[in-house]
Amino acid sequence: MVMATLEPTAHGEGPAARVVDGVKIYGEGPTAVRALDGITLVLERARFTAIMGPSGSGKSTLLHCLAGLDTLTSGRAWLGEVELTRLDERRRTRLRRERVGFVFQAFNLVPTLTALENITLPLDLAGRAPDREWLDRVVDVLGLRPRLHHRPAALSGGEQQRVAAARALASRPEVVFADEPTGNLDSRSGAELLGLLRRAVDEFGQTIVLVTHDPAAAAHADRVLFLADGRIAGELREPTAEEILERMKRR
Repeated sequence: MVMATLEPTAHGEGPAARVVDGVKIYGEGPTAVRALDGITLVLERARFTAIMGPSGSGKSTLLHCLAGLDTLTSGRAWLGEVELTRLDERRRTRLRRERVGFVFQAFNLVPTLTALENITLPLDLAGRAPDREWLDRVVDVLGLRPRLHHRPAALSGGEQQRVAAARALASRPEVVFADEPTGNLDSRSGAELLGLLRRAVDEFGQTIVLVTHDPAAAAHADRVLFLADGRIAGELREPTAEEILERMKRR
């Protein structure tokens, strides 16, 4: 696949996102689940951060609260300079549309739309015209030019995930959140997607936050955070897959 190079994306200064004393509780009384237990975290801009932990550790809950998809029970969270915990649902929805990109395990493509229409759908919903030059570059970087007028059913799993990645990048978001994005892909397609996310950081100046169980996937990140029981249990910087696996064995 021939890839182009993109110019870095210009964003503001300071952290891309942060949480202070974040607590998230589901339910009430004796059946309540404390998914996040007083997390304080700063995510650096233009960096690739992976979040790992066993099932039930709170990693997806943390991602959803950082992205404005869910709200904290207590504590404070910011996306850039905007405090999410002060926004109502309408304003959080607008913020997500304007400043956040998502790549999830389920591709979430609309089956009746072409690849191009799926890519521009968030912009269309927000009433914004795409930056055609930027959109063209994203499409070319992801190798999607020959497939733009195909519907999802005519695309391979890897192609569908690349469409989802293009959709996440098309609006030049402040942060891209990826929740187990390789879970439905074969090893080759998964490695390709992770390489593209790595390039998004190095060449686009993008901020990526990835939730994953896979040490090989996390090894693409600049920083890996380990969660356990809703708390930060440690971190690694510039890790290898072997270092991540060894760290996971010690939990």
